[in-house]
Amino acid sequence: MNVNDVLADLSRRFPNEPEYLQAVSEVLKSIEDVYNEYPEFERYNLVERLCIPDRIFTFRVTWTDDSGRIRTNMAYRVQHNNAIGPYKGGIRFHASVNLSILKFLAFEQTFKNSLTTLAMGGAKGGSDFSPRGKSDMEVMRFCQAYIQELWRHIGPETDVPAGDIGVGGREVGYMFGMYKKMAREHSGTFTGKGLEFGGSLVRPEATGYGNVYFLLNMLATRGIELKGKRVAISGSGNVATYTADKLLSLGAKVVTMSDSDGVIHVPDGLTREQLDYIFTLKQIYRGRIREFAEEYGCEYVEGGRPWSFPCDIAMPSATQNEIDGDDARALLANGCIAVSEGANMPSTPEAVDEFIKARILYAPGKAANAGGVSVSGLEMAQNSQKLSWTAKEVDDYLHRIMNDIHSQCVKYGSEADGYVNYVKGANIAGFMKVARAMMSQGIL
Repeated sequence: MNVNDVLADLSRRFPNEPEYLQAVSEVLKSIEDVYNEYPEFERYNLVERLCIPDRIFTFRVTWTDDSGRIRTNMAYRVQHNNAIGPYKGGIRFHASVNLSILKFLAFEQTFKNSLTTLAMGGAKGGSDFSPRGKSDMEVMRFCQAYIQELWRHIGPETDVPAGDIGVGGREVGYMFGMYKKMAREHSGTFTGKGLEFGGSLVRPEATGYGNVYFLLNMLATRGIELKGKRVAISGSGNVATYTADKLLSLGAKVVTMSDSDGVIHVPDGLTREQLDYIFTLKQIYRGRIREFAEEYGCEYVEGGRPWSFPCDIAMPSATQNEIDGDDARALLANGCIAVSEGANMPSTPEAVDEFIKARILYAPGKAANAGGVSVSGLEMAQNSQKLSWTAKEVDDYLHRIMNDIHSQCVKYGSEADGYVNYVKGANIAGFMKVARAMMSQGIL
């Protein structure tokens, strides 16, 4: 495989999909040497088969708003690869959603799910519908219309969706309800469900908690304590708030949180009371982070991002490409020693290069934020068994999975000087499992 030739061909075929091409480029550059050690991979054109999704569903969703106006949105489901298990990946509702973003997310999800050691393939879906500012009834009508089109293509052994940006417990509940009605079955087709109808304990916390567990493993390789460290977090949704929750319980100082309007800065770190306020503000009232600044009188930068403030650790937990090269250089200049990604591909290639060049601890999202899909896999297992596990059982499983993912990254990413390139380690570990499964199953 010549990576440049492959990327040139994909760029020609998919010229208007920058996020997808960015994700593919990162993985292929990491695995090139290992891939070329197996001539059979090239003989069976594995790289092209791995980069291009198995299938993509594209459809229009028509729904009625509260004023009686008929509205339409574009919607998608990208089923990328099911070599190691049923397609598995979230649904994103956000105005920015397009096919490039969902293809990148499904591609990343394939390797992330492989790293978990659970039997899950990779998929992603969503729509350019935004729940922000919509009533519960409008969100319900949209979710039901979305599933009326999609339900034929998903199922507990086929494709298991979950939540993502803009899709939380409310949205999953509405979608599962319509799926149940259309398919006439009550099965584990969605994860992130309510506890009353098949959900798992620790699922809301899982991505944030898992990221902290991975961070602890990284810090341990250098004998660094988390307690007392200043942590800059972006976002204030599910991933960000539960990341902050776990950090506070371990004695770290959370100095920033943000949303799409701006960022708050609390130099001495959030208190438990303040974090509870943010949780209520964002999860219950769907408010804006500036309201926290107004309540507590802290610094608020409209349109700002967390990466210019002094911190020891950065944990981007919002969206893709939120840390660029300048942000990375600012973090390094302000003393950042570790970056652990709670979002999917939040660092641009230039930023990643800066982190690796500086030899800091840097964990890509496909490894560090795999806790969410890991507990989704555990939810699938509980649904199959018709059982509910305790919070401790699920958290113990999560802890073990994140430790194992870290071990895989160290195995494949350790360099001659002792530095662990977690990007390389995660990509190779995830790739090899999927590649071997594809080779075993023939040309499909």
